[in-house]
Amino acid sequence: MWFDNLSCLCSLGQKLHANAESNSDELVDPPKVEEKLGAVPHGLSTDSDVVKREAESMSKKRLRSNAEKFEFQAEVSRLMDIIINSLYSNKDIFLRELISNASDALDKIRFLSLTDKEILGEGDDTKLEIKIKLDKENKILSIRDRGVGMTKEDLINNLGTLAKSGTSAFMDKMQTGDDLNLIGQFGVGFYSVYLVADYVEVISKHNDDKQYVWESKADGAFAISEDTYNEPLGRGTEIRLHLKDEAGEYLEESKLKDLVKKYSEFINFPIYLWASKEVDDSSDDEDEQESTDGEEQKLKTKTVEQMTCDWERLNDVKAIWLRSPKEVTNEEYVKFYQSLSKDFGDEKPMTWSHFNAEGDVEFKAVLFVPPKAPTDLYENYHTVNRSNLKLYVRRVFISDEFDELLPKYLMFLMGLVDSDTLPLNVSREMLQQHESLKTIKKKLIRKAFDMLRKLAEEDPDESSDDKDKKGKSVEDSKGNDEKRGQYTKFWNEFGKSIKLGIVEDATNRNRLAKLLRFETTKSDGKLTTLDKYISRMKSGQKDIFYITGPNKEQLKKSPFLERLKKKNYEVIFFTEPVDEYLMQYLMDYENKKFQSVSKEGLKLGKDSNDKEIKELFKELTKWWKETLASEDVDDVTISNRLADTPCVVVTSKYGWSANMERIMQSQTLSETGRQGYTRGKRVLEINARHPIVKELRERVAKDPEVNSSLLLLLLLLMHITKKSLNLILIFLTSLKS
Repeated sequence: MWFDNLSCLCSLGQKLHANAESNSDELVDPPKVEEKLGAVPHGLSTDSDVVKREAESMSKKRLRSNAEKFEFQAEVSRLMDIIINSLYSNKDIFLRELISNASDALDKIRFLSLTDKEILGEGDDTKLEIKIKLDKENKILSIRDRGVGMTKEDLINNLGTLAKSGTSAFMDKMQTGDDLNLIGQFGVGFYSVYLVADYVEVISKHNDDKQYVWESKADGAFAISEDTYNEPLGRGTEIRLHLKDEAGEYLEESKLKDLVKKYSEFINFPIYLWASKEVDDSSDDEDEQESTDGEEQKLKTKTVEQMTCDWERLNDVKAIWLRSPKEVTNEEYVKFYQSLSKDFGDEKPMTWSHFNAEGDVEFKAVLFVPPKAPTDLYENYHTVNRSNLKLYVRRVFISDEFDELLPKYLMFLMGLVDSDTLPLNVSREMLQQHESLKTIKKKLIRKAFDMLRKLAEEDPDESSDDKDKKGKSVEDSKGNDEKRGQYTKFWNEFGKSIKLGIVEDATNRNRLAKLLRFETTKSDGKLTTLDKYISRMKSGQKDIFYITGPNKEQLKKSPFLERLKKKNYEVIFFTEPVDEYLMQYLMDYENKKFQSVSKEGLKLGKDSNDKEIKELFKELTKWWKETLASEDVDDVTISNRLADTPCVVVTSKYGWSANMERIMQSQTLSETGRQGYTRGKRVLEINARHPIVKELRERVAKDPEVNSSLLLLLLLLMHITKKSLNLILIFLTSLKS
């Protein structure tokens, strides 16, 4: 076995592979090693046949002649071409991807062992660890794990084909200018090996199959054969990278140590490197010398420095979630987030929360808000579960697809939960029904809200009180600069999730409403809150006014706002499609009801002339209502929201808004009949102060049986904007002649 045999007898200075050439079928047999050496605590005895098989396998870069050949899936070949021809300078990522995959394999076998202890085997097979070894002479870097291993079918499916989502998403990212640093997020991290290697062997043994070798030179094909060349692995996988000439730096121990510390420090399994070190060998000199002053003869000691090799552990940091939050630095939290998310970009998580829950249900947790939302976060939102929390039970990894820990709308959070209360040796289905899960979920939600609220409170841009900015120290100012704009950034990335939470979570609706952000007619292009809106409400104002539409620019010009702006009322702009659903569930806040300014029922205070105006225009509104009876117009009333526009159509209070109809009509699967049933009736509101409406009132009063020309004018009034007012006036003048 490559890892546990003495393929590199450093202490004796032997070079067993010196004569193993890539084009040679004959090897010079090295001396037989009959016993283990103290310098290699995990070493096994070996013989010339083992060394010959290993050297033969590792030194040649051609596929085995007896192997079964396969063609790569087209997308795999395309991906490998991108990687091989990439000018990407950070080739270091390959090691972190292989270690991450090895860690996943170890997690799987440990989870399976909870219900079947015999699955781990005996002896060294029970040691769940990752080992890295170098062969400088043959330019080979090997990574070995004792994880679950792969069957022959697994090797074909996992390394020869790609999951559709991971491949296409990664390809899209590459085409939009992103770099290979994100490769691990899409489940295709293994192929990063071709950044540094031109020939790769994957030796794997699964408990349910024989040991096989997968090999490829990234030339569009791969081969699989039963492994008769190497010592049995017992269980697990070993990956051998035959490095390119320009990748020689990865044969240096110091380089590998730095990479493991940088990228894989928080892997939950021991990572060992077969490393060399100097050992002092002290001995007594047999030559005795007499001192010049006649003193006793003394023994003279000499020191000899000797090189030995041993397994050196590279990651001995205690798991972050087991430590006190006061002991963990910000840098450690950032590194831990990167190891969880496989996002090693320059951006840090926006914020995080590390806490211990005590009581009837005890657990430890770390939650992170990622710096960016995944591009597919809201795709298939209601049908696909996207959990980003890893569940541990008493430090044993259980699953990273456990959807019961957080509600759907908080699935964007990343992190880890380690419970001391949940049982270990039960099936996942039984675990999902465990009573403790409800308590864990409830506490996680509350902590998530606290984390987001704190993010907003610490953002200087969220505070409108200039007094808070006075008396701050230089250090405070620097801290404020780092936190400035963070909640706005969060809202731009994940605001839709908060809105979906208001729709879905009635219990926490009010808490979520406090996290809402939006622009208004008075916010000067900045985001504001419901609490700030209420603090600015006019005396006597009972409702929170809002308007929905496709964009802010269009809403600013809406005739629905004319009177409101003149009376100095503030109106909220809602411009996302989800806002229409949001306002169907967010009925009130702090005892203030929400009122759409584009629907009937708008109240702006009483006008002393209201009764007189209604009576004056009674005949016109009656005539208009009869004329439009066939047009789904339920009523015609005098408007209290218009100032410059002659008339406007509003929707009924409990039906769809015009914006909602527009959204539904844009969906190709919507049914026309269903739209007509749901949208409800219309109400035509007329501006009694407008000259055109006054002219119409006079004409209807003189001639209730108005001619078709006046009906045409009516239609013009409904569809022509006030920019065409002159056209209508000209038309009215022509009617008088």
